[in-house]
Amino acid sequence: MAAFQYQALDADGREQRGVVEADTARAARQQLRDRGLHPVAVDAAAEATSVGLGARRGLGTARLAVFTQQLATLLGAGLPIDEALGALADETDDLKLRHLVAAVRGRVREGRSLAAALGEFPESFDELYVATVTAGESSGQLDAALHRLAEYADQRDNLQREVWTALAYPLLLLIVAAAVVMGLMTSVVPKVIDVFENLGRDLPWLTVAMVALSRFLSAWGLWLGLAAIVVVAASVGALQRPAVRARVDALMLRLPGLGRLLRAMDTARATRTLAVLIGSGVPVLDALKLSVGTVRREPMRVALRQAAVRVREGAALARALGEHKAMPPVALRLIGSGEKSGQLPTMLDAAANQQSREVRTHLSVLAAVLGPVVILLVGAVVLAIVLAILLPIFELNSLVGRA
Repeated sequence: MAAFQYQALDADGREQRGVVEADTARAARQQLRDRGLHPVAVDAAAEATSVGLGARRGLGTARLAVFTQQLATLLGAGLPIDEALGALADETDDLKLRHLVAAVRGRVREGRSLAAALGEFPESFDELYVATVTAGESSGQLDAALHRLAEYADQRDNLQREVWTALAYPLLLLIVAAAVVMGLMTSVVPKVIDVFENLGRDLPWLTVAMVALSRFLSAWGLWLGLAAIVVVAASVGALQRPAVRARVDALMLRLPGLGRLLRAMDTARATRTLAVLIGSGVPVLDALKLSVGTVRREPMRVALRQAAVRVREGAALARALGEHKAMPPVALRLIGSGEKSGQLPTMLDAAANQQSREVRTHLSVLAAVLGPVVILLVGAVVLAIVLAILLPIFELNSLVGRA
């Protein structure tokens, strides 16, 4: 049987949407008629999922983690894959997820493995996910592999959320401050300064400079904004080139404080990915190749690719990763200890946890520093604007006092 997405009208003319299982679209329409529904549209769930429901954008990390955890729990309870997928499709309120699960279930009922069925939807299930499921099916520990994937997705989502949470306040403060300053410089300052200029008196140098800057922004502000957009777009395009990206990443990794944070983030992603894959039964060489796509900085990607070459030649994982010096020594020592003790997945996970803690520490320090720095900078700019307006007033007051 296959899964079909339907749109139908009930006896009262209200629209109904959902998924039915049938051998053909004609049989699906007959099922709807038997329920007292008038079918308007009936499409294969796979097609509806990939086109009509925007699956090309993927499920997202949070929804993927919930789905994986629920599937792992049902399989661990002894349900067959077909029934577990059916239960998830029936219980979820997420229309997109329901259609996706129904499409996967249709593939499974046609005789394909779960990994093969998931692999037909790469926008939601990437190579890492499919490889882990394949290893879990081969080893007979599919539920354990899915539990690892759910934990991996949840931890990755938490790390991303913590990064954005730490940077949200400084960025929001900077954007609001820039908008306020721009409004003052282009609207308020010119009107106030015109009053002083009409008096025919010489203005203080700070006021003169502020007037010049205000007029420049009023005349060229729009063009400056367009130029900034063009520069940003060109920079994004240039970063798509591996050579440019490698140079920029190398520069960022050399920056004090920021480089250590970025290295810790990439190390946490790489070691977590390796822990999930190797712990699920994926060979080390394949795990290294799959982990390349999970890291952001080009030096770490190069290190993982070269480590795969060295492992193929017979080198130990810790030594192969250490040759490029992309990972911190503490992570390499944990990996080496895991290889010697035969507990490589456990120690990889420990290395990922240790690097994640370091990321959180750096983020807390960064957030604590950025907030006051932005406030001080904004305060200095606003103070300059206020002084530029008040200095002529003070001079006028002194002249009136002398008179």
